[in-house]
Order: sequence, then C-alpha cells, then structure tokens
Amino acid sequence: MLFRCFRLKWMNPAVASCMLLAALLLIPARTLAQRFDINMLQPQPLFADGKGWGYDLVDLSGVADNQAKVKQPKPFYFSFALPDGNYRVTLTLGSKRRAAVTTVRAESRRLLFENVETRKGELKTLVCTVNKRSPRISEKENINIKAREKNYVNWDNRLTLEFTGDAPMVSRIQIERDTTATTIYLCGNSTVVDQEYEPWSSWGQMVTRWFTPEVCIANYAESGLTATSFLAQKRFDKILTTLREGDYVFCEFGHNDQKERGPGAGAYYNFAYALKRLIDGARSKGATVVFLTPTQRRAFDSEGKHILETHGNYPDAMREVARREQVPVIELHDMTRTFFETLGFENSKRALVHYPAGTFPRQANDFADNTHFNPYGAYEVAKMVVMGMKAAKLPVADHLRPDWQDFNPAQPDDFNTFRWPNSLLYELKKPDGN
Repeated sequence: MLFRCFRLKWMNPAVASCMLLAALLLIPARTLAQRFDINMLQPQPLFADGKGWGYDLVDLSGVADNQAKVKQPKPFYFSFALPDGNYRVTLTLGSKRRAAVTTVRAESRRLLFENVETRKGELKTLVCTVNKRSPRISEKENINIKAREKNYVNWDNRLTLEFTGDAPMVSRIQIERDTTATTIYLCGNSTVVDQEYEPWSSWGQMVTRWFTPEVCIANYAESGLTATSFLAQKRFDKILTTLREGDYVFCEFGHNDQKERGPGAGAYYNFAYALKRLIDGARSKGATVVFLTPTQRRAFDSEGKHILETHGNYPDAMREVARREQVPVIELHDMTRTFFETLGFENSKRALVHYPAGTFPRQANDFADNTHFNPYGAYEVAKMVVMGMKAAKLPVADHLRPDWQDFNPAQPDDFNTFRWPNSLLYELKKPDGN
C-alpha cells in the first residue's frame, strides 16, 4: 500500500522494498514528544500505524525486517510525530556488514549531510539541528499557506528524515528537543523556499548543510511571494511567536515585488514599507535582520557575455532601506551576476532547471527555466550566502562546520563533479514566480 500518496508525484514502488529496520524506544511515553532513540537495526513500524514514528512516504509493503540483510540499500523516509520547534538530530551512519554512501535530508529536501562514505564495519556519528513547524500560530490563527503547500512535508505534523545516496545505511537515530540553537529564519520567494520536488531547488534548503548543531535554519519562504504577501499570509506572525533574542531574520525579496500593481506599488513605497515592517518586528524581539538582494535571472545581452539588469530599482530600494536602518546586506544580486557570467551563456544553464524532455519521469517537454535553480545552482548560491555572512561579520558565521571552504563566485565548483542523489518526488509544474 502507498502511504501519504497525495504527496507523491511518481514513486518507484521498489524504493522501500529494501529497507530496514529499526528501533528501540528507550524513553518513557510521556516524553515521546521530546526524545527518541531508535536502533535502526531492529524492526520498525510504518508511520501510518500510529505509533508516533516509522517509515513514511513510500510503498513499504516489502520493507526488509533488518537493514543489515539488505544487499543493495535503497532510499527511504522515516518520520517522527513532534510538536513545532528545533530538534537536535544525532545520526549513526554506516553498517558493520557493508560499505555505504549516505546523503541525509530533512523535511522538504533540506540538505544536512552529503555523500557520507563509510567502509564495511565503519560507523560515523553526525549531529545537526532541524526545525519542524506547522501552519498553526495559535488556537484561533494559522498561516495562510497556499493550497499546494498543504501536502508539503514542511507543513505537516511530523519531522521527516530522508536517507538517500548510492547505498544509504543508518544504524541509529536520536532526536531530542533543542532550545539553545540560534535560529536563522528565512523570508523570501521561490529562490529561497525549500522546494518540495525535483528538479527545483533553492539556496534556503542547501545552506543548512554548512552549519554545526548550534545553528538551525527555519525556512518560511514560498514561491511567488512578495514582501507584502509574505506579511499578509501571516508567515511573519508565525515567526514572531518563536523568534528570540540573538536569532536572525534573513529577507530576500524583489523578484515578484516588481510585478505588483495598484495603489502604493513600487520599490520605494509598498516594498520599502514592507521591509521596514520586517525590521521593526524582528528588532522588537531582539533579533538581527539581514537583507539579501535578489538573485539574478539568467538574462544575457545580445552578445551572450553580460547579465542584463531585470529587477528595476528594487535592489537599490532594498539597499537604501538597509542603509537607513543599519541592516547588513548580502549582495546575492552581484554575486549571482558574477556566477552566471563566469559560467557563460551555455554553461550557466547547468545551474538552472534546463533539462531536455525525458530527463525526469513523464517529462514530455524541455525545461528551460532561467529563474529557478537546480540543486547544483542552489548549492553554489548557498555558499554565496555564507560568504556574505562572513563578509558582514555576523557572529552566527562562527558556527560553520570544519569542512567549510571559502567560496568565490568567479571560481565556482565544477558542475560536472557535483553529486546530488535525486529525491523520489518529482514535479513537472514550474514554481510560482519568475
């Protein structure tokens, strides 16, 4: 049987017929919402069984009784019923019986650990912090999420982990509530949001990969939003319920704002006013606001050498508000221009959703999207965000993982060597916004 099939576009039914395993619950029932300790080499239930944890999202009718018996591990999802909040996740990856390569993502494809290689008999313990949320603001109020978001893993009643890669192997999962991590809240549009489906991707779901457990990313962005509609949908109201002194609010807008019409529309009117509201609200809680100028569109001049400016005066308006209010600015507008021009007219397609028909299941037409990033492009932009944090001397940038290496958009990573195991969920429909 297929669980949560309303979320699945095209699922390989064999995906779960090879996994595993798992678990021993070592804690009293009254603390279930706070701590789990799961031995993934023990048989585990399906989440649909109502135990509060278990395999999720896929056809699990043929799941193996024991992960150690699986000759060729396949990707799988595992969920935990938890209230909203930040959770420290401790993972033991690897197997005593086989070599493995494991990539870990959370919720809507937030990258946590990539291509972790373990030899036969080798186990690696990795720790991160994951934000879990729902649309609920209070007993009487909810975020006005879009209809399609109602099926997103990001907005449900559980924390979902995705284990994928060439041969994913997990021996243990530990989850406990975390109230100490610094939270970075993300406000923005389709270039920021945790894109639910392949092949779309955004920097907000990639930047999670670079931080130690002392930092947690909470991504409230959504495709098609403007600064004004972000506020109107009460996404910021939800953020304010958990925003604490020392946290951060990152805001990237401009792509869709320039298309607003009506009274007060314009970069220096509604847009600037909405940015000021975000600043005032965050500062009322003792948080630090950071602006990110919008990422460039892949719009080259007639010679195919230079990127055309397509955002009007919105980047300048954001800079002006930042100057007046003393808000740090991360110049994604400038860095992504350098990035695209360095790659060139043709190779810059490799950073965006440009794929010939048939690349993905049921893809009848070519993808030629010059706004939305694919995983490689989003990964590179996430590095630009981190570099911007360092340039602004934000204290949170002190919590980068030891394997972080400084990045220059004029010297991007080679797209030919980028490794991204696709998730099992695909979507042919382009995200809102352009």
